[in-house]
Amino acid sequence: MRIALIVMMALACLASPVAAQDGWRPLFNGRTLDGWYQCNGTAPYSVEEGVIVGRTVVGSPNSFLCSKESFGDFVLEYEVWVDTNFNSGMQIRSIADPAIKNGRMHGLQVEVDPSERAWSGGIYDEARRGWLHTLTGQETAQKAFRLKEWNRFRIEAIGTSIRTWINGVPCADILDDLTMKGVFGIQVHSIGNDASRAGRLVKFRTSASSRPTSPQIERPPRATPRSTTTSRTRSPSARRRKAGSCCGTARRLPAGAARS
Repeated sequence: MRIALIVMMALACLASPVAAQDGWRPLFNGRTLDGWYQCNGTAPYSVEEGVIVGRTVVGSPNSFLCSKESFGDFVLEYEVWVDTNFNSGMQIRSIADPAIKNGRMHGLQVEVDPSERAWSGGIYDEARRGWLHTLTGQETAQKAFRLKEWNRFRIEAIGTSIRTWINGVPCADILDDLTMKGVFGIQVHSIGNDASRAGRLVKFRTSASSRPTSPQIERPPRATPRSTTTSRTRSPSARRRKAGSCCGTARRLPAGAARS
């Protein structure tokens, strides 16, 4: 299944018959947060001029705006804007079940990290294993994210393969089979009790182009194998799967969908 996160002004483009024929599915109607719910923290989320906006608040843990539906295999495109070096991210294949970890959101997060280390597009396992793919040594990828500008993210999760791009630049490429299906979650990171950081914004909107661009996208580097305890290498169960084979809900990915 190809999925477009619809969160902004170009919404009408993706809502058009042409976009529907392209196979992209809107996850946001541009007016309300129907289909989404807040979990964990208290940072407010709103819809402003067709954009999903999250704001930092004092005294809250990490907050997440979660999709009510879970997804296995998908291609997700969206754009992100932050006004400072504020950490955020998009949870994928994640779990926010009150019966597990007391409802604590956990799972893979595609990072928004405009700090000096510049690991935007890297993959962090929230509340679980920590960093699975940093951007250390990937100078081009580290320069891809632009502060106070709209940045286009693309995530391909097909079987055990998870790859990311920012503004067309390859960032992360891992193999991981710990959780093969879960929710999306837009993060507003905790600021603790630092009132000087309250009110910082993170905005999500649709990508300027609704069409898949895999034929023109370079494959990102795969992280150097380190240990089977992280997704930097194939886990034992992943090794038993044929490379490139589809798992989970891969059958929902239509013929000709991007695999590059």
